[in-house]
Amino acid sequence: MNITQITHHDLDGYGASTVAGQFVDVARIVHVPRYSDVGPVVETELKRLGKVAVPEMILMTDLGLEAVAVTFIRNFAALNRRREPEARHKLIVLDHHASSVDQMRAQNLAPEADAEVPGLLRFDLEDPDVVVLIDETRCATRMAYEHRALYAARETGEDPILGALVTAVDAVDLWRKDRPEFRIGLSLDEVFWDNVSNLVPIGHPWHDRFVGDLLLGVARLLGDGATPAVIEGQVPALRKAILDAYLADAPDDDRSLTTRMRIARVLARSDLFHPLSDGTLMSFGLDSGTFQRVSDLIMESGRAKRVLNVQRAGTMSFRSNNETALDGARRFRGGGHKDAAGGKLTSGSAFSLADAIAQVEPVLNPPAADPALSPFAALKNWKG
Repeated sequence: MNITQITHHDLDGYGASTVAGQFVDVARIVHVPRYSDVGPVVETELKRLGKVAVPEMILMTDLGLEAVAVTFIRNFAALNRRREPEARHKLIVLDHHASSVDQMRAQNLAPEADAEVPGLLRFDLEDPDVVVLIDETRCATRMAYEHRALYAARETGEDPILGALVTAVDAVDLWRKDRPEFRIGLSLDEVFWDNVSNLVPIGHPWHDRFVGDLLLGVARLLGDGATPAVIEGQVPALRKAILDAYLADAPDDDRSLTTRMRIARVLARSDLFHPLSDGTLMSFGLDSGTFQRVSDLIMESGRAKRVLNVQRAGTMSFRSNNETALDGARRFRGGGHKDAAGGKLTSGSAFSLADAIAQVEPVLNPPAADPALSPFAALKNWKG
């Protein structure tokens, strides 16, 4: 069964996706940085699922169920009722936000306390293929681990490495300073934020694999009783070991370079950049340092003469080797140098690559004016 996971863009969200990946092959993971971005994501998924003939699974973790997410859950159940029993999709929602309970109640979905698990609330959508669990006492990573039987396709026994990861994330995400694991959880959180976007960006096939392998590497250190200082010192070695494994059969890999330099060469050959109609290659949400290195490599290779990166906050960075970066930036109220300039999206932000493309393309490459729309068009063939 094809599985899509939609999860939060924080340590708990990635912890949940790392745990899920140990028990089932997740085809696609969508990371949502802001709960306000959940709406467009789930609406797109619902439309897609309505056209899919074979059953699929959606696993939602750590999203904080706003009204639009609850509406999606209701609509998902309604969609299933219109499908044949053997073609019905599965939806599993694992959340731990108090506000989610309020939003469910607001749409007349009352919680039912689980008889065996204190703190666990279940919500009945009158569909056995739709499971909604909210537990304020457990983080999403721990819920993904403890409720793995809901989605697992592989062995579901206890795993000490995953157990160490779950314990650390649970302590720091719930801000349980009374637990001895809290300090360790803080160090894990630092490792996460220091590495989640500046090396292998979202959109590249290695992204979730890299972050997950790094979290599991730290979890192994946690299992050995490593202190925060030891963990901090070991992170570079962990990253190098992970990359060495990924590039073990790459004939052009140069291990004398830094980890970022080696990854930049991989990214420059990837499909991370989307071609616009004028040949500009555009990426979304790249770390500034990574974009600088990768854009240079792309232009040196001849793939493009101008490269653009758009951040979620709407800031734009243009790079070129033909003095056109500034021309592009000026179309977005920007400025800078001829080959290095920046601007800002008119709307102020973008929630995805597709959203960014829709905003950039018509401004950067406006369509030619239709002569038929000219007020003088009617006079073209007029003979006085």
